[in-house]
Amino acid sequence: MPEDSVDKPNVVTCTAPVNIAVIKYWGKRNEELILPINSSLSVTLHQDQLKTTTTAATSRSFQEDRIWLNGKEEDITHPRLQSCLREIRRLARKRRNDGDPGVESTCLSHKVHICSVNNFPTAAGLASSAAGFACLVYTLARVFGVEGELSAIARQGSGSACRSMYGGFVQWIMGQQDDGKDSLAQQVAPETHWPELRILVLVASAERKPVGSTSGMQTSVQTSCLLKHRADSVVPGRMVEMIEAVQRKDFPAFAELTMKDSNQFHATCLDTYPPIFYLSSVSHQVINLVHRYNSHYGETRVAYTFDAGPNAVIFTLQQHVPEFVQVVQHFFPPETNGGQFIKGLQVAPAALSDELKQSIGLEPMSKGIRYMIYTKAGPGPYVVEDPAQHLLGSDGLPKKTV
Repeated sequence: MPEDSVDKPNVVTCTAPVNIAVIKYWGKRNEELILPINSSLSVTLHQDQLKTTTTAATSRSFQEDRIWLNGKEEDITHPRLQSCLREIRRLARKRRNDGDPGVESTCLSHKVHICSVNNFPTAAGLASSAAGFACLVYTLARVFGVEGELSAIARQGSGSACRSMYGGFVQWIMGQQDDGKDSLAQQVAPETHWPELRILVLVASAERKPVGSTSGMQTSVQTSCLLKHRADSVVPGRMVEMIEAVQRKDFPAFAELTMKDSNQFHATCLDTYPPIFYLSSVSHQVINLVHRYNSHYGETRVAYTFDAGPNAVIFTLQQHVPEFVQVVQHFFPPETNGGQFIKGLQVAPAALSDELKQSIGLEPMSKGIRYMIYTKAGPGPYVVEDPAQHLLGSDGLPKKTV
């Protein structure tokens, strides 16, 4: 075998989606294994609009494991990165020792280079760590020849990452075991199940949040009585109701549960001592806008949810999108022109009646929302077959365009 083909890196590129929880995960019972105090349920967003792309390469010539995130080299010794790497390599060794021909025994001793990019702002209340760790684990599994259940490994990188291992509607079952073996993600329905459902991400801020999720959760678990009540007495029933609402495609039930659960999550943040404020004045205005819009029509047409940040995620049905987008633009006049204000899927034009504007009756808040991303439910991670899409060059370093 020629020398250069031995040194040629084994390269795989994959993409993975962002997910938005409609029944929220907040609080761990085990920090190291990332085991939650309650189950949660999310919708996977379409990768045409929001995704992480990751390339991983192994080669005999690599001196050490290295990682680049969004163009900058980061510390590969980060404990959560190490958990994922260690677990994938352990499973690869196990498969090789079990005599599986699919595992290249040589690559197990090789170092790995990883390069990852998001096409959206990191740490801005869009679940970047979820997409990032899901993509990392999915890509490493392909490089090292590991198959089977991967969500428990992704969970050890970032809790919500386990839900980004599947498309559509996904539950993270909290599990009971101390070792976390039964704390897994499971698809409730595929992305094709509810084709009319649409999602608008209203980006109020792309700044880093003041209190990160990890430390915020720890403080809430230690100090909030409401959080314990939520985990023990509220979420179990809501999970059952939410799964039924999704399966029935019952938008009013889905929407009401989504809003109530978002509000209760932020109430537990306020009940934390000292309190944590993730919502901004813009967030509160969006909440008012949604309730007034729904009450104008006498039915629930639109729902909001907020993660640990000020950005609103709006759920609605396709037929209501054109008008609601106009409502947002009227009450949050953008500083950019209309074209750049709406990213993602195409929105049909619509007119706003004076009656609707008067019925909502809020003072417009200019520049409150920087832009919106229009998307829908989408698939889980997948492999990118085109070698031109690799983020690492043949030398194992990030390409100049990354």
